[in-house]
Amino acid sequence: MRALAAEASKLASLPTAWIATAAGVLVPSVIAGITASSTLGAIDRGAATTAGVDTGYQELAFGVVGAIILGVVAISGEYFTESAESGGGRQISTSLTAVPSRLRFLLAKIFAIAVTSGLLAIVAAGTTMGVIRVVLGEHAPALGADDVPRLIGVVCYWVYTALLAFGITVLTRHGVVPLAVLIANTSVVSVTYLLTKITPLANYLPDMAGVRMFIRKLAGNTAEISPLAGGLVMTVWVTALLVIAAISFTRRDA
Repeated sequence: MRALAAEASKLASLPTAWIATAAGVLVPSVIAGITASSTLGAIDRGAATTAGVDTGYQELAFGVVGAIILGVVAISGEYFTESAESGGGRQISTSLTAVPSRLRFLLAKIFAIAVTSGLLAIVAAGTTMGVIRVVLGEHAPALGADDVPRLIGVVCYWVYTALLAFGITVLTRHGVVPLAVLIANTSVVSVTYLLTKITPLANYLPDMAGVRMFIRKLAGNTAEISPLAGGLVMTVWVTALLVIAAISFTRRDA
């Protein structure tokens, strides 16, 4: 528990973590506001009668960028070289002195990231859905019993994505590459989505399978993957990556 509390405190002290929090809440909310305004205009013109089934959820898929940043900075900060006044060492040396067990150290970080990204997803989901209802008013899709598992899926997707980012960064020991690649794949050009046009197996990559937990209609994609199957596939990917990262972290020099 002490290790977990220490990692949570360390994460909260990182300015980048607060930037990640702001991005996680603002990105989907702003996109949701723009999308909802466009939908409302289409309804007023008679070009549409109601909002789409994935309204709000698609925006939350983009907002996962906040979770990605959290997962990366939680471990990449350990490898920054401190200033000469502080001894010129790296934080990882101090961390492993305080928590000699590398596996316990890694597990504490994993739990801290999971809890933080989960809470961020809950706040982002509430804010995004709130924006949709404010903008669309009576035209907003009604929340029903079916939305409960979908919102749980959003939280799981954010947590898993943060852990994927964390695992990759543990292996690379540097945050720039995983941060650039994962954010680009999420918000600019989804390479994994393009791969589904080449082979149906790409639908079982972690992000493509994971979004099935809450997205009902992927544009231009006809693959039939249930929310449960998508969640299980992403769970396997995350578990495998974290196991590989843990083995690598415990066996190589700090």
